[in-house]
Amino acid sequence: MSKNRFLAFSITILLLSALLVGCTSQVGPNDGAAKAVETYIQALADKNADQMIATSCAAWEEQAQLELDAFVGVQTRVENMACQVTGTEGEATLVSCTGQIVATYGAEDRNFPLDTTPFKVMEEGGEWRVCGR
Repeated sequence: MSKNRFLAFSITILLLSALLVGCTSQVGPNDGAAKAVETYIQALADKNADQMIATSCAAWEEQAQLELDAFVGVQTRVENMACQVTGTEGEATLVSCTGQIVATYGAEDRNFPLDTTPFKVMEEGGEWRVCGR
């Protein structure tokens, strides 16, 4: 009888394991695009020019620097950011984000919502990179 219980227990564990594996989220082919945008936004808030350039298309690097320059001299932080792929536009993958960048000017906080315009993201050099808005 103990062999039957052990066999039943083993089968139950196997079925539960299969169920759990089936329920885990699968990483889609464009999840890297959303991650690239999140990295770009965090680098902007951190004022990390090297990281912003590393996550930008060559054609977007100058604009990335302009975005960074807009926050020079103020404290910034990202709040409640979540990004996801929402479609395509030509060869670009569109990534929309929620949340905001909060910039502190003196004692005043100013919110810059992330949901105003989707980011255009493309693969360049084997990596997902922000290429526009």
